[in-house]
Amino acid sequence: QVQLVESGGGLVQAGGSLRLSCAASGITFRFNSMGWYRQAPGKQRELVATITAGGSTNYADSVKDRFTISRDNAKNTVFLQMNSLRPEDTAVYFCHGQLIVINTRDYWGQGTQVTVSS
Repeated sequence: QVQLVESGGGLVQAGGSLRLSCAASGITFRFNSMGWYRQAPGKQRELVATITAGGSTNYADSVKDRFTISRDNAKNTVFLQMNSLRPEDTAVYFCHGQLIVINTRDYWGQGTQVTVSS
């Protein structure tokens, strides 16, 4: 059974930093794409950043130049370094992994809370 487990969330003051980690287990294949999404109260889940196995990245405009996504392919682990955090970054952050083997499968973590105080 594939599991994605996030860690690193918490409470931080505006302008501070946090580093999220997501480790996959129960899978022998490398995820084609891994990423982070977030969902704030009363809002839809939105993309934060993604990274392919080859290292190509994509960021939401709202986090460009503040967040950095990286991954360790050998460990099927993805990281999100978040700097210059703002209160509007407050949300539950979800790890995502996409595997393409004949068909496409999406896997999600349970989420980790990030709260930025003003």
